[in-house]
Amino acid sequence: MTGMRILIIDDEPALRHTISAILHDEGHEVTTATDGEDALARLAVAPADLILCDVRMPTMDGMTFLERHVGHGGSGLVVMMSAYGDSETAIAAMQRGAYDWIQKPFRAEEIVLVVRKAVERERLRAEVKRLEGELSTLRQSSDAIIGRSEVMRTALDVARKVARHPATVLLTGESGTGKEIVARLIHRESPRASAPFVAVNCGAIPEALLESELFGHEKGAFTGATRDKAGLFEDAHEGTLFLDEIGELPAALQVKLLRALQEGEVRRVGANVSKAVDVRVIAATNRDLHADVASGRFRADLFYRINVVAIALPPLRDRPDDVPELALFFLERHAARMGLEAHGISPSAMRILAEHSWPGNVRELEHAIERALVMTGGKTIEAADLPSPVRSSGRHAAVTDGTLSVKQQTTELEKALIRRALEHTRGNRTRAARLLELSHRALLYKIREYGLE
Repeated sequence: MTGMRILIIDDEPALRHTISAILHDEGHEVTTATDGEDALARLAVAPADLILCDVRMPTMDGMTFLERHVGHGGSGLVVMMSAYGDSETAIAAMQRGAYDWIQKPFRAEEIVLVVRKAVERERLRAEVKRLEGELSTLRQSSDAIIGRSEVMRTALDVARKVARHPATVLLTGESGTGKEIVARLIHRESPRASAPFVAVNCGAIPEALLESELFGHEKGAFTGATRDKAGLFEDAHEGTLFLDEIGELPAALQVKLLRALQEGEVRRVGANVSKAVDVRVIAATNRDLHADVASGRFRADLFYRINVVAIALPPLRDRPDDVPELALFFLERHAARMGLEAHGISPSAMRILAEHSWPGNVRELEHAIERALVMTGGKTIEAADLPSPVRSSGRHAAVTDGTLSVKQQTTELEKALIRRALEHTRGNRTRAARLLELSHRALLYKIREYGLE
């Protein structure tokens, strides 16, 4: 971390001013408080990473502040300061949750050293948290790349081959086909595996914030930029940056991204100089970027820059042979998470799973199995436990739903088809009506009638 938010609590104005000046010069953001009560009020509005707190103060002394701060779950590290302390007082402070102790009077370098130790501690803590998160994700996802079908084996073979080389990769495929899982596979099997894997969804961040998120910003670059902030490119230095939904990137940022990829450097918002970064980029999209390039929506030069190696991930409907293995994998995963004893999937339920077209791909299958587990309570999953859109889409729907009523089955089939059309068109009712060969008015009526708003 480049700088910390530090709060100084002391009833001596001169000392507050001196410490503030020292730490400002070290690149930290510093605020001050006159006693413990004042400090608690300030922390409620703006939390601090590190707190330097005097022991003896009016209104609320330092030990009382320490107890209140720790007792209410305050995250800032507390360093106690005192001219009157002894070893017993220092030990008591540490027992109550203080991070460190410094004896007054102190030299400037002593304060600097204490703060640098805290910065390093926080950096290591953040790194451990990041690695634990990556390990957890890998445990969840490493076995989820299941595919015996020819199309999936081909895609994974290409991913493993390209992992050893620094080439930029473009993953394409419908939503839910596992693009991020494959990106993590490439990172894990690359020479960069020990460095960070940083993922960002380019379509999920407002355009006004995306540049700062990717490239970082300098303090004062815009309203609210109260300190320097590294961007995701810097966070991914020597590792991998996964740009999901890159097709949603605004035109202005396409130019800046292209420059970053070509030059190997980024410039923070508000900065005058660029900073070199060593990042392997993997991009992903569910859009037709060829069509977007032809229409001018996506820059051709950026497309060719990210499309060095293209890997198309097949939709689940194109690899039905993988459905049973995936279903059993998700059954085992979610049963363990819920503390349930799973007894498998009945033949009739598995037949329905194999026949469903899975417009939401692997993600939809996982949610269907999770929902079925909840319904069955951990026993064998039967056809009736599956979500209605899945049950009503297969050839055996009438038998497994327990009714031969043509009217009821027609209604269920209509509902399932409308849902699938809306999913396919991302909620565009005009296009969905064309796919369903209905008038727009008729589709709106049926959406209201079936409660599909």
